[in-house]
This record gives sequence, structure tokens and C-alpha cells, in this order.
Amino acid sequence: MKLAVGLSLTLGLALALCLPASAEEHAEAPSITLGNGEANWIVVDGVSRSADSTYTEQRITSGDTAIRRGDGATLTFAEVHIEGDGWLVVHPFIEGAPNGDYVAGYAFVESGTSRDVAVTINPSPEVGTMFLVMLHRDSDGDGVFDFVFVEDGVNVEDRAVFEGTRMIAHVFAVP
Repeated sequence: MKLAVGLSLTLGLALALCLPASAEEHAEAPSITLGNGEANWIVVDGVSRSADSTYTEQRITSGDTAIRRGDGATLTFAEVHIEGDGWLVVHPFIEGAPNGDYVAGYAFVESGTSRDVAVTINPSPEVGTMFLVMLHRDSDGDGVFDFVFVEDGVNVEDRAVFEGTRMIAHVFAVP
């Protein structure tokens, strides 16, 4: 129950930030739901976890190189399908609810169906730790995960994937 309330509040706030300001328009606003769509999906049944390990990640942006090292766990999702290139993104739970302001891990997925998509989570989570996994579209097509927020909390770069009011996302526990 606590999870559902926290998730509803988090999603309700996200929706409120994206909608027009008039009371009439807010009254008609549909609710955001989570799950798979017709054209985009994530298979979360059977998500697996590899042995924890040390990893190195290199990111090159505008000629600058950043290298990140750490201890993490790799989670593998059996199948992901996205229309257009994008990202499988894992967000942590903070104080009992998913928090989209933080990213625990991500992996690039090409348009179409990808199998055995691996995402490294750092630091390595305990078994049973809750996360939200979702799709983000590579909005600018640069192949770099651009996760940027403006002051009002609206994502202005690689946006979450929706089909109607359904966000392509699932809550899951780490195996």
C-alpha cells in the first residue's frame, strides 16, 4: 500500500508539472499508469543478476572524457522493445517511492527488439531492493544519455517513453 501511494504521488506530481495551469484543464487530466504498451515494452519477469564486480565506464561528451569506476551489480532484462533508439534506465526508490531525479544505471537500446539488455547498478544493491525500470527516448539522436532537468522538474532531454498515458515502466525488486 505504501508503495502504491508513493508511486501515485510521484507520478501525480510528474504529471502536474507537465500539464497546463488552468483548473479546468487539470480536472480533465488523465492518470499516468505504468506497464508495457503495444509498441514499446520491457520484460521484467526473470530479470537476472550477475556476480557483483568492479566496472569501468567511459563517457565522451563534446570532446571531454569522463571515466567512472565502481563496484556494482549487473542486472539483465530478457527483452526490451523500443520504437526509435533510446535507453533502458533504472531509477532508485528513495523513502519508499521511485525517484526519477536519480539514475542508478542505464543501457543504450537500438530501435526494435533487444535481448539480454544488461544494466550495471552502482553501488551494488541488496537483494530485494526496489527500483523503477523504464524507457527513455534518445530525443536528440546523439547516442549519449542526456538526463537533464530544469528547475520545475520537467525532463528536457531524453524523455520518458509513453503510449498515451501509459509510461513504459515497471517497479521490480533486485534478485
